[in-house]
Amino acid sequence: MKKVISTENAPKAVGPYSQAVEVNGFLYVSGQLPVDANTGEFVPGGVKEQAQQVLKNIGYILEKAGYTFSDVVKSTVYLTNMADFVAMNEVYASFYTEPFPARVAFAVVGLPKGALIEIDVIACK
Repeated sequence: MKKVISTENAPKAVGPYSQAVEVNGFLYVSGQLPVDANTGEFVPGGVKEQAQQVLKNIGYILEKAGYTFSDVVKSTVYLTNMADFVAMNEVYASFYTEPFPARVAFAVVGLPKGALIEIDVIACK
């Protein structure tokens, strides 16, 4: 059975999608942008600040569903500039401990609202 997960601590879905969906012990978290749910705006700063907010948003969703970053088995990182990889990786590493999830990171032509980064994750209990 599919269960939709939603929290006010993370940005609301602004289209035909859910913040996350849980099914058969897996949690699929939609791509998160660097939006502060309190202001509805991007956090100021560069890719480090944006990565921090993106991962905070993911954390809020994981928590609402009863998961933690330790339950994440796969993440996908979308960057508008691969030159930001090292800075993103530094922030990313601060949210995870070993054993680390599988991950892919790649550059994209653009992201919604001009974001520098977007991340989605899959977690499993």
